[in-house]
Amino acid sequence: MPVLRIVRFTTEPEQAEAMLKCRAALIGATRERFAGLTETRLARVDERTWIDHWRWESAEHMQRALDDVATIPGAGEAFALIADPQPLVAEIADETTGE
Repeated sequence: MPVLRIVRFTTEPEQAEAMLKCRAALIGATRERFAGLTETRLARVDERTWIDHWRWESAEHMQRALDDVATIPGAGEAFALIADPQPLVAEIADETTGE
């Protein structure tokens, strides 16, 4: 069953551009190294607060990546730019698309 890993975090406004670049690199490196990441979305709440959504094919796919996150190129750099991460994992129970 697909799952979402949602992380609310903060970053200083002057680091937003660097965070976006590091996040893009982290997503690419994660996809190269691990199967199952189907989409990502990043929402900005205010100038410091962000909500990041990563959709995985299954909890198992997500957990494999989380177990080895320290080995993903760029992970340390990306995480150094954020503060107060608050993760939440949820199974997708229902969804409607625009189609």
